[in-house]
Amino acid sequence: MKPTFREKIRYRFERFLSKGGSSIFKSLLIVFLSAYALIAGIRLLLISIFPSLNYTGSAFKDMWLTFLQMTATGNMNQDTESPAMLKIMTILAGLVGVVLLSMLIAFITTSLNKMLYEFRKGRGRVIESEHTLILGWNERIVDIIRELIIANESESSASVVILSDEDKETMDDIITKRLPNNKTTRIVTTQGDYANINELKRVNIEEAKSIIVMANCSESAPEAEKIGSDVQTLKSVLAIVSLISSQEEEIPIIAEVFTEAKRELISYFNYDNVISLDSWEIMGKLLIQTSLTSGLEMVYNEMLSFDGGEVYFHEAKWGGVNFYDLVYMFKDGIPMGIYNDKDGLILRPDKDRKMSNDDQIVIFAEDDSTIKLEKEKFITPVTRELSDKKLEQTQRRILIVGWHRVANIYIDEANDYLLEGSQIDILFNNPPDILKNRVVELKEEYEGFNIELHNTNTLHKEELEAVDPFSYDNIIILSQQMEEMDADKIDSDTLVILLILRKLKESSPESASKIITQVLNSENQDIILQTNVDDFIISNKLITMILAQLSEEPLIKVLYDDLFSEDGSEIYVKPADLYFTSFPQTLRFADIIDLAHQRDEICLGYRKGALSQNADLNFGVKLNPSKNFEITIEESDFLVVLSEDEL
Repeated sequence: MKPTFREKIRYRFERFLSKGGSSIFKSLLIVFLSAYALIAGIRLLLISIFPSLNYTGSAFKDMWLTFLQMTATGNMNQDTESPAMLKIMTILAGLVGVVLLSMLIAFITTSLNKMLYEFRKGRGRVIESEHTLILGWNERIVDIIRELIIANESESSASVVILSDEDKETMDDIITKRLPNNKTTRIVTTQGDYANINELKRVNIEEAKSIIVMANCSESAPEAEKIGSDVQTLKSVLAIVSLISSQEEEIPIIAEVFTEAKRELISYFNYDNVISLDSWEIMGKLLIQTSLTSGLEMVYNEMLSFDGGEVYFHEAKWGGVNFYDLVYMFKDGIPMGIYNDKDGLILRPDKDRKMSNDDQIVIFAEDDSTIKLEKEKFITPVTRELSDKKLEQTQRRILIVGWHRVANIYIDEANDYLLEGSQIDILFNNPPDILKNRVVELKEEYEGFNIELHNTNTLHKEELEAVDPFSYDNIIILSQQMEEMDADKIDSDTLVILLILRKLKESSPESASKIITQVLNSENQDIILQTNVDDFIISNKLITMILAQLSEEPLIKVLYDDLFSEDGSEIYVKPADLYFTSFPQTLRFADIIDLAHQRDEICLGYRKGALSQNADLNFGVKLNPSKNFEITIEESDFLVVLSEDEL
């Protein structure tokens, strides 16, 4: 059936209005002007027909009066002396004007509110360039920004742009509260769908320096939420790659992904610079290494942070120099290994390895600006007698207080580090069936370990004391609840358990048990430190350090893969009596490096045992001191070394 004329007009009018606010404004303006022309025209027509009505003596004045009456009803009193017939036109002008102007004012008010709302949401185009782009929002984002602020201190102007579906005002409030000093870094927040191509264009993704895609839920969230987060991340990475894959210079993309299947899908993208991370897998590997070596957490805390020494990939014209002579040719920095396209990463290369100009070195230094290769050795070490002592690996007793997915990874990694017959006891208050079943699976999978689950309320001193916690080599405190909880609630339970353990420690002062805690909110670090814990893991903080460093140097991923696995080289904090035949000894750090070389190790620093409880002095850990620096080594001290094993 053919549309009627009225239907056609209505349809076209609807299409016109659907174009947006400008169409509505134009329509109201046209209606107002048309009404004004009609009312003013009728008034002039009446005056021309009845000359006695012409009390103003001017057609222009009549038109002006009509306009004033339509725009402000108070102007109707200017027609008080007019004839009765014109008063009718005055009333009509006032009434029509009130209706139309009210509509115009309402529209303008609504449009202004909408515009201000859009400003609050940060919906405008972002014009930053060479910025770090963070997509998504979770509890770790403030720590990532904090690390990036430190990394950008050497730049006069840097920026971090955050695109998230979180409310902009909420993001700004949290960042302002927790990061009052941004130094040289601008923080720009904007709300939007970070898997939408148009939204990514709006934040100028083509000119970003690096991109971090955050998970939109915590690791302790239900499985369905984690899968949903991974799907969102997958869509986001796909949209990013479609926008930047044609660019000459590849932009590094670092994505948090929970499930192995989704990480594998991301690897299918035709883009080499995408790194997908399972953050908690890294944490599990760090946990086992930290539990084996006292003080290692402080070492990683400095190495992974931009505050202090950092790891760099450095290239130069090496001139065929031996790798192990390089350390004496850098006034700042300790070479850890070699990287090239052919061989990949080689930590602690063979002693006769000569450098070629295709090689880069992996070097731990204060800053990239201080890395300078001297033409020859600026210091020659004094060779000393090396102790022939070796550590003996023994069975260990591990106490896990609480449960978290990281414990699965810890036990899996422990299979490569601990001797058969080691004991792993798990304490949990009223353990649910899912945990009971998981422990049964672990016992079947790792028959070489004695794994037991105990129903214990660890928040009660008597029940915790009954298990004799300080008879264990390591006490690992994890979340006390299986379901998702607020990070501060988990940390508060951790603090209660720590306080109980410290009280129990008074009756076992000779115990060498090492306490390692899972701390989710990095702001609780100072509170945890007050418990005099020797070793602790601030999980979220270490994860954010890794994400931030990867965004600055994606190549560092190959180093993490090597360090955080049992194969190859790892970092250890070893007792000084493995190196020295007598104590005390005063020598330069260059001489200590030479001693470590005799054990096929690379020394990165030392730890003073007498300062192991001093938080202000980094628990006695000092990395990358000057090679001329003289140190008095006591029997209670340790060396921080890159080594094949802990022996």
